[in-house]
Amino acid sequence: MRVRDFYYYLPQELIAQKPIDIRDKSRLMIVDKNTGAIEHGVFRDVVKYLQPGDCLVLNDTRVIPARLFGHKLNTGGRIEFVLLRRIDIDRWEVLVKPGKRAREGTRFGFGEGQLEAEVLENTPAGGRIVRFEYSGVFENVLERLGTMPLPPYIKERLDDPERYQTVYSKEDGSAAAPTAGLHFTDDLLEKIREKGVRIAYITLHVGLGTFRPVKAKEVERHIMHSEYYRIDQKACKTVNDTMDKGGSIIAVGTTSCRTLETVASEKGVTAGEGWTDIFIYPGYNFKVVDGMITNFHLPESTLIMLVSALVGRENIMNAYRTAIEEKYRFYSFGDAMLLI
Repeated sequence: MRVRDFYYYLPQELIAQKPIDIRDKSRLMIVDKNTGAIEHGVFRDVVKYLQPGDCLVLNDTRVIPARLFGHKLNTGGRIEFVLLRRIDIDRWEVLVKPGKRAREGTRFGFGEGQLEAEVLENTPAGGRIVRFEYSGVFENVLERLGTMPLPPYIKERLDDPERYQTVYSKEDGSAAAPTAGLHFTDDLLEKIREKGVRIAYITLHVGLGTFRPVKAKEVERHIMHSEYYRIDQKACKTVNDTMDKGGSIIAVGTTSCRTLETVASEKGVTAGEGWTDIFIYPGYNFKVVDGMITNFHLPESTLIMLVSALVGRENIMNAYRTAIEEKYRFYSFGDAMLLI
């Protein structure tokens, strides 16, 4: 399967630079996963497409201020870190820009000496393992020095960092937001519950896979980076009970989808935590997920491949062409799709 089969051209003006004023007033494209038929609505309309007895699965990860700007200690050259995952108390995997300044043994400083880092090794995916040195609690230092790691295609300043968090975010650890969840409000979630739809929370900390383009020419040759997940017994019971009673499992975002399919078995889903590098693309047989709420993704990305696996490549590419014609807003702060 060719990566270029998932390419589409997007006019720059359709890349959303700021979140909409009211979260659940973004637009919603509804795509029938069997026929590809398309409807248009507003996100708060999602309630009428969910049925009593269905289960909505949300990722409660919270974005940390993972971007650090500093300098090389011996030369003063500028450097940028994005924290991807914590290995232990002081060691992290990070993205470094420019990477050529971050050879093993190189030291960097941040915040006028409040934080220093030494590069320990390179990673196969092009990142670095670093050890941080500081006084006090690392999270407090990061809160003072770090900034929100917005995607590179967002050029405008975000006035309220909470708009890059879901209203139900709880577990610190992500380098990027699970953006499908940004459309929900507390009131909308309450209306969903009132309709008899169950809600389950899982955790997947978004990491390197979000930042890395697919460089292989064939889809099957791409290797996913591992991301940390956790799903507890309560969430598993909710999901499994829904499946046993014939309800649909609706994943909010590709992160929730990947977590559910990682822990799937013949008996449903199993509680646990660990690292997943599951790569879902057309031909994949979904074991748990019946539908999905998602944003519009970058061309040739693993995310557009995942939604194509659920709905079919032709249906997805047609939906994207329609979205461009109808001037939907794309990417992290953009509009949403319901695949059902």
